Amino acid sequence: MLITLLYRIFKILVILILPFVVLIRGAVFLHEQYALFPWISILGGMIGSAAVLFIYFNFMYGRLTGQLGDAGLLKRSYSVALIVVIVYSLPGLLYLSGGNAKHQEIRKEFTSLHPILRIGVSTVLVLDKDLIITDAKRLPEDYRRMGLKTKKESLHYKQRDGYVYAMDIRVSGRSALRNQLLQLYFKVMGFNTLRHVGTADHLHVSILSHDRPRAI
Repeated sequence: MLITLLYRIFKILVILILPFVVLIRGAVFLHEQYALFPWISILGGMIGSAAVLFIYFNFMYGRLTGQLGDAGLLKRSYSVALIVVIVYSLPGLLYLSGGNAKHQEIRKEFTSLHPILRIGVSTVLVLDKDLIITDAKRLPEDYRRMGLKTKKESLHYKQRDGYVYAMDIRVSGRSALRNQLLQLYFKVMGFNTLRHVGTADHLHVSILSHDRPRAI
């Protein structure tokens, strides 16, 4: 009985999170494997996520009516699924709440982050509304101001395409379990993570840069 209940809960969770995994993990895959332009990778993830919702919509329609829809209905249901994904994604790609940024400068720099990083962090913000981004874009002299050795290569620097490929997230003042789940989320979604201490304990999250594949 307990095993059956746990299985049902697991199945529901998979159904709920699968569209988000396909959206983000799909975009990361296209970026890493095919070096597509950021917005093309995002679009690919959106198309895949919409396909998952399309299957859900038509499954429910079939259960309710006992039949499959015609070609026109199938086209409309996919269009609706794609619109849902776009409407969900756009705010997270364009906006960061001031409450989720350590200071206003980071909020202003949010759109300089790689778009896949943006959609990744905006999705986790749905569940973790107290998450704080402590750093994003840096210049070489910023490391000196923090009393650290200047790095020749850093994914906090703007890359050739004009985007920053790394961000830091606050972990102090949060439970160990919460921080471990956060790190696990980013790993599952395909991002690189590193827990380290510079000026403060934080979680460093980055995405592969094809220009500097060994940079972190």
